[in-house]
Amino acid sequence: MQYKIPIQIENEDVIVAWLSLRQLIIMMIWGWVGYGLFKYTEPRLGATLGLWFGSPFVIIGFIIALFRMYEMTFLPAALNFFRLSLNARSRMWSQWADSYSEMDIGYITPSNPMKEAKANKSYEQVTSDEFENNIGKL
Repeated sequence: MQYKIPIQIENEDVIVAWLSLRQLIIMMIWGWVGYGLFKYTEPRLGATLGLWFGSPFVIIGFIIALFRMYEMTFLPAALNFFRLSLNARSRMWSQWADSYSEMDIGYITPSNPMKEAKANKSYEQVTSDEFENNIGKL
């Protein structure tokens, strides 16, 4: 029995023209903010200055809605850039190095390294003694 797996399951459905529902909502919210600022400033400062104050919000909304970089939308890309700028010095890439830290995999350092070394040594001795006994039995 064969199953058909959809290849592009995370693509957003196109609603109007080339825009998805998420993009339309982002554009509408930023457009309402820009229009509201225009309507607030227009009677006080005039239509020209009202457009100067309201239009940047509409432009920002279009940029945020249409932004796509490496299959990421604006918010994940901005958060990843912010995280990179905070941790850039502590997260240097080097070839052939493990990509995890000791804390990520649950590595626990011994509280007393000498005690741990003695325990390992006695384990090795027991193991070698058992090995010699097994050889002698053959």
